[in-house]
Amino acid sequence: MISEFKEFIARGNVVDLAIAVVIGASFGKIVTALVDGIIMPVVGMAMGGVDFSQLFVSLDGNDYANLALAQEAAAPVITYGAFIQTIIDFLLIALVIFLMLRGYNRLRHTAPPAEEAAAEPSEEVVLLREIRDSLRR
Repeated sequence: MISEFKEFIARGNVVDLAIAVVIGASFGKIVTALVDGIIMPVVGMAMGGVDFSQLFVSLDGNDYANLALAQEAAAPVITYGAFIQTIIDFLLIALVIFLMLRGYNRLRHTAPPAEEAAAEPSEEVVLLREIRDSLRR
């Protein structure tokens, strides 16, 4: 069982997947920092100084000045501001992945594979083959 496990881990697919997960998690942190530190303050200022992290609805019927006070009182709250920030995080990550895949696909389609170029014989070779085949008959 140990040798099978070593063989499984040594496969390129597992290592590639592990690297992708680590890079994806790091990229997610970068996007979250971008959204929290740069994008949301600008959007908040454009909307009249709204701090999205403080947008919430208290379910106990009381009014609280901010989210910290509601959480201190152990009030049940719906933090829809955090949800809005998470949606923006997701959209930015999806956009960046789309742009990267789009660029990758363009690079892949513009450069013809060397095998295809070498696989087609020249017109002279085709003509010589036709002559050879006709002489055999």
